[in-house]
Amino acid sequence: MKRELLSEVVDARRRKQPVVLARGLCSGRQFIATREGFSGEFRDVGPAIRDAARAALDLEGARTFETDQDRFLLQTLAAQPRLVVIGAVHIAQALIPMASRTGYDIYLIDPRTAFANAERFPDIQIDNRWPHEAMAELVLDAHTAVVTLSHDPKIDEPALQAAMNSDAFYIGALGSKGNHAKRLQRLAERGFSQQQLDRIFGPIGLPLGGRSPAEIAVAILAQVIQSRSQRLAQ
Repeated sequence: MKRELLSEVVDARRRKQPVVLARGLCSGRQFIATREGFSGEFRDVGPAIRDAARAALDLEGARTFETDQDRFLLQTLAAQPRLVVIGAVHIAQALIPMASRTGYDIYLIDPRTAFANAERFPDIQIDNRWPHEAMAELVLDAHTAVVTLSHDPKIDEPALQAAMNSDAFYIGALGSKGNHAKRLQRLAERGFSQQQLDRIFGPIGLPLGGRSPAEIAVAILAQVIQSRSQRLAQ
């Protein structure tokens, strides 16, 4: 990697944002793509390769892309996958350590400080703002999963609205089939399409039959992992 691009790659990684390094295998030309744009030798490569590099931000690993003039290696330096948890409930206490061990960066949102605090969730980034405020500042990209667990529509549904308007690869909501149907009806009345509503896994988690908070957490994490694996295989 050329030295002038290295600092920008390091900065993107520090901000937990994906970055794509594009290298011309014939020409030696190099440029990088981030959510903010391009840097390096990108001006003369043509729109097709720039579009391919931008699309690769949502992928992982490496791939090649050929143009009339060159063959490029596109290497995605993906951000650590992130799990945004809404609701500092007992299920969250079981889910968060498991998700952390499987490589997820955790972001916990709950305005109820009696539940969402460092004593109950040590070493976790906690945001005590309401979800519509907190999630407005998050980049919910294709490396992000969102789970709503509070069972309070005032907390869960603003988070679901933000997630449905994002590129999050997974959206899950805790609740029974009946409660989930009522939730979808309320969201539909707010203008969300059936296609958007279909993105929500509800009731959340794979149907493993578990009932305890820990067992439900296992089912949720399994569904998150399954969804991410399926996306990466496409």
